[in-house]
Amino acid sequence: MESAASAGQAAAVPARMTTVSRHYFGGGACESHHDLRVDIIENIEEDYGMFVWPCSIILAEYVWQQRSRFSGSKVVELGAGTSLPGLVAAKVGGDVTLTDIAHNAEVLNNIRRICALNDASCTVSGLTWGDWDERVFDLHPDIILGADVLYDSANFDDLFATVTFLLENSPGAVFITTYHNRSGHHLIEFLMVKWGLKCLKLLDGFSFLPSCKAASLQGNIQLVEIALDKEKHKPSPLG
Repeated sequence: MESAASAGQAAAVPARMTTVSRHYFGGGACESHHDLRVDIIENIEEDYGMFVWPCSIILAEYVWQQRSRFSGSKVVELGAGTSLPGLVAAKVGGDVTLTDIAHNAEVLNNIRRICALNDASCTVSGLTWGDWDERVFDLHPDIILGADVLYDSANFDDLFATVTFLLENSPGAVFITTYHNRSGHHLIEFLMVKWGLKCLKLLDGFSFLPSCKAASLQGNIQLVEIALDKEKHKPSPLG
């Protein structure tokens, strides 16, 4: 692992078609009146890991509104991509590790550039869901974040295996994720039962979003907060 604030200082924005989007928090959550601005380098071609998706905007807003909870907490963002939620957590005082697929150097390097652009001291690390290496064992988060990580059913078990291990490895930790509710909440309920987890909170993603942000987003997006179900918890696949 390395500090993105140092690794990204000399990095240049890649030559491919990119843009810098600005995201505002607090106050009126707009350009003229805000408390925090985060700039994101993203690919205008809407690559999965290099584009700011609606779930990321909603989760980042939730982090901002719950900022006292994130200040001083150890935070890990899974499948971070452009890392907007994790960056907000870092800017409000969290100790943040941003992760994405270990072999995707382009996305990881872009995360480092974004951290440098925002003067955010985050750790950037490759972490592939379902892979058990020292990077996973070294993480002891208080809060795990994941924006739109439930988009490919082929990866669901690897994702939840990783989440479950991190929750086991960090007593009292929670997993907060936003997702498009394409097939009903029963899907995530099934995964929680399968992996010995429970829902602590379920919110309509638009219920807490400022109107100026909600107007530009579409979809049925929900936010769920998940923890270990101690009564039903299954042993770790490692142990």
